[in-house]
Amino acid sequence: MEVVHARCCGLDVPKDTVVACLLTPGSGGRPTAEVRTFGTLTDELLALGDWLAEAGCTHVAMESTGVYWKPIWNVLEGQVALLLANAQHIKRVPGRKTDVQDAEWIADLLRHGLLTASFVPDRAQRELRELTRYRLALVRERSREVQRVQKTLEGANIKLGSVATDIMGKSGREILAGLAAGRADAAALADLAQGQLRKKLPELERALVGRFGAHQRFLVEIAERVRPCEDAVTRLDGIPGVGRTTAEVRVAEIGTDMTRFPTDAHLASWAALCPGHHESAGKRTSGKTRKGNRALRTALVEAAKAARRTRGTYLGAQYQRLAARRGPNTAAIAVAHSILIIAYHLLKDRGTYDDLGADFFDRRDQDALERRLVRRLEALGNKVTVEKVA
Repeated sequence: MEVVHARCCGLDVPKDTVVACLLTPGSGGRPTAEVRTFGTLTDELLALGDWLAEAGCTHVAMESTGVYWKPIWNVLEGQVALLLANAQHIKRVPGRKTDVQDAEWIADLLRHGLLTASFVPDRAQRELRELTRYRLALVRERSREVQRVQKTLEGANIKLGSVATDIMGKSGREILAGLAAGRADAAALADLAQGQLRKKLPELERALVGRFGAHQRFLVEIAERVRPCEDAVTRLDGIPGVGRTTAEVRVAEIGTDMTRFPTDAHLASWAALCPGHHESAGKRTSGKTRKGNRALRTALVEAAKAARRTRGTYLGAQYQRLAARRGPNTAAIAVAHSILIIAYHLLKDRGTYDDLGADFFDRRDQDALERRLVRRLEALGNKVTVEKVA
């Protein structure tokens, strides 16, 4: 086979070691392979980079194994051309398996140009992605903690949640602090309420009193990271069902440069928001979607479920149309796919969202709609004559 990269290296990346197989031109057209093992501490990864530089290595490939590839990528980025391969795409023929053999196999595939690179964003986008994912994890964890507190109060016959809309609001936190301090006087605890819970006290002045805590600083940091992408976030925010948080997740996970995806179908396939393709003996056996990017998929499906409640919109009509025939889950995935495609073109063409309208599907094929309605009326025992209005 044709040699695409003469000096290349394949990395097998377990948790605590990196097995590297370096291929360089040898005599008789056969490559010379050199295998070394490095640790995963920073100084050892720097030694790996120095070894590759001394050998004139130009391309390095590794498997996307968990998160173990990330430290290596951070160290070697900018020094050599890096390629992250999907582990499912480079599985060897079943048989004996060692880390050294895996590294040699990856290097050989890379040498002949048989590896397809996975999408890896640049460092700034990776950092933004970590922040938005961490924020999502904090929001989910906060919800679980609120539920635990509510369960504890109910077990003690304290119906705070039946009176206060948010038991973690300012008033709720004051009352919880009093309970934790051992205060048992119900009247004194009730006197801690503020805002709308104190109907006879001025509400506005108290509502304007606030404190700037650590979580506000955390959110401000995300806002600063998103600021260079503000134009993209604003464009995506115009899509029905897509709020600012979803738009930020979309930018963090995929970025704003759509040239890395040749078509919108490539993006949908990468995000695993398109039907799966599994065919055997000429028969299609499954159309189930793959797992894909969990953070992106979750954000888009939530946006799709929010879009179903919008009135007079194309996405809302699409959801209702599909849910009636295929069920709510399939409809949510289909609308999430549409949102992703819309986002792709908004960012690629730098346009603004223009809704097609809830009657788009009727306008698209009026004759088919007319025939369907006539058949339904005739099924009810009516004789129907259609006359066009001048």
